[in-house]
Amino acid sequence: MVFPPNYRKTALCYNASGDWECFFLTNATASGHHQLKNTICRPGRPKGAHMPNAAISEWMKEHRDEAVGFLQDIIRIPSVTGNEGPVQDFIEAYDKDLGLDVRKWVPDLDRLRQHPAYVKEASPYDGRPNVVAIAKGEGGGKSLLFNGHIDVIPEGPEDKWVEPCWSANIVDGKMYGRGTSDMKSGVAAFTMAYKAVRDCGIPLKGDIIMEYVMDEELTGNGTLDCCLEGYKADAGICCETSSMCVQPGSIGRIWFEIIVRGKEAGIQKRFEGVNAIDLGYIVKQAVDEYEKYRLSFVTSPLYPDILSSIPCMVGQFESGSYASAFPDTCVMKGSMATVPGEDNQQVKADFIRFITEYAAERSDWLRDNPPEVLWTGYYAEPASIPAESPIVQTLIENFKDKMNCDPVISGRQGAADIRHLITYGDTPTVIFGPGLTEQMHANSEYVLVEDYLNAIEILANTIVAWCG
Repeated sequence: MVFPPNYRKTALCYNASGDWECFFLTNATASGHHQLKNTICRPGRPKGAHMPNAAISEWMKEHRDEAVGFLQDIIRIPSVTGNEGPVQDFIEAYDKDLGLDVRKWVPDLDRLRQHPAYVKEASPYDGRPNVVAIAKGEGGGKSLLFNGHIDVIPEGPEDKWVEPCWSANIVDGKMYGRGTSDMKSGVAAFTMAYKAVRDCGIPLKGDIIMEYVMDEELTGNGTLDCCLEGYKADAGICCETSSMCVQPGSIGRIWFEIIVRGKEAGIQKRFEGVNAIDLGYIVKQAVDEYEKYRLSFVTSPLYPDILSSIPCMVGQFESGSYASAFPDTCVMKGSMATVPGEDNQQVKADFIRFITEYAAERSDWLRDNPPEVLWTGYYAEPASIPAESPIVQTLIENFKDKMNCDPVISGRQGAADIRHLITYGDTPTVIFGPGLTEQMHANSEYVLVEDYLNAIEILANTIVAWCG
């Protein structure tokens, strides 16, 4: 059968008995979008053909360079938290060219500050927008929401990079650059997944919502604001770093600050004072012991390696103001993790009790002058959905179809914005992305190009299976 040059056969399917071959016939518009023109059936088929996976697989072969190039484009636009504007402008324009309904807005801080999940921002939100792009379905199908953050952490030491930080250079199958794993590869993957479905002319009944959010690294307020704007779907996929694991849950994270006050004294009369460094060491030991205490009873089926999953540690220890001045104050900063099913507020109360009792047993001074615990900085609740949830099972099946093996089902060992999507966005959300968890915030960060390409195909087929 011969078609005009601007027409192409984009997908094949067959009836159960194999008597009929059917395919979508589309024609290319000036924008490159192939519009459905007709569905043609004719006798005969080769055994084993599958629609629409075959069409998407063929698209991936033809558009590999395009998909890689899109990720390189957004990596090469620096977007350290606080400077998300330029890359959001690029994404807004790109999604408009795809024919999507695109909205860009700056989150309303006054509204966010009234919400219990709000985390204090580190810098103003002027020029730091969210972007949401929507593809409306034909109706009668299930909707699917994709979520990903566009901000990244600072570059780090220049001499630690194998390739320049913003180069997106590819060496031995690895694309290097800040945000390659965390998480612009995830954002690019769901964008390209939608484009693959669109270009193949595969009709969808359900809506697709794609959220590109700001200020995830320090607060998560970007996704929270999307929830407050009313964006929700029958299910969601957050394409955070997961090392290609399917993750129905994420840990919580609590940052803390502990202030220990000694007794001031001049350096000559130091023996009359109480040294805050000595006191701080006792309290630091208390934090270490609290981690051991939690490891003795905290369990979660999503986190069999509980030692790696619930760290509780002091990351900063500061005391003294001058080399020859007596240190009378010590400040420690750290964080701890919680797992789905735990109550963060109860964990915080338990932490204070444990630290206070441990210190009092070892210092008369600390018994009378207990350490002060403050909850400052980043905060995230743990979150999860059942592994049996329909969206999790749909994702698993499409992973197996592509990779010919079962995915690893686990919990993410890092906080994630699914906490807002599940709790406040009424959207049961699973995590799946090509970014390597072990490359999150790493010097000389990279993503495996093949993981990125495989993720696109898995997500595209998941779109069709869920929304079609």
